[in-house]
This record gives sequence, C-alpha cells and structure tokens, in this order.
Amino acid sequence: MKVSIKKQNGLGLISLILLLSLAGSVVLLALKIGPLYLNNSKIASSLTAVKNMSDLNNKSAREIRTSIEKNFDMNYVDHVTNDDITVIAMPGYVKVDVEYERVEPIVGNLSVLVQFHEGFESGNR
Repeated sequence: MKVSIKKQNGLGLISLILLLSLAGSVVLLALKIGPLYLNNSKIASSLTAVKNMSDLNNKSAREIRTSIEKNFDMNYVDHVTNDDITVIAMPGYVKVDVEYERVEPIVGNLSVLVQFHEGFESGNR
C-alpha cells in the first residue's frame, strides 16, 4: 500500500510559529491588562468599606473623601487622583463616584484604553 506525502497529518513549523505568536500575544495582553482590573477590584472593595461605615449619611463630603483616600492608601490603589472622585453629601444622602481611565502601552505605538466607573449611593434624597 502506497502512502502519499500529502496525507501526512501534524503541525508544520509555520503553523507552530503562528500558534505560539498568538498565544504569546494573549499572554502579553493579559499581563498588561490584568493589574488594571486588580486595581479596580481594590477600588470597589475600598468603596464597599466606606459604604458600610456607621453614620455615613451624617458625615460631610470632606470626611467621606478623607475616608476614601485612607482606604485607597491602605489597599495600595494606583492611578486614581482626587479629580477622579466625586462626593455628594447632603443630610441623609451620600453619593460617591470614582471614574477614571488608564492608557496602558502594549508594544511600540500600540496601546489599550481601559475605562472604569465605580460608585454607590446611600440614603434617601
């Protein structure tokens, strides 16, 4: 029985190189973007801690902002400035929003933009 060369199965060198470059690209992207989402989860847990504070609805905007900044320091939150934090505090009502974006360079002039928005409301208007 004759076996034709065209019937051979397997992964060729070019296919292997393409497969490895695709896998490398996915790993590179995950290593660049993963820490951004980890930082966002730290922000969410910090805001949850502030939301669960006792007597939150009776505090001033300045006191709430200070509590948020302290929680951010304890959790090693990066890339969030005071301009990214909005605090609205009225008697019996608090609204906090943290909205920021991050541009992460990937390779050369290729970058990825990631936008985050976290926040909470507490009390009645």
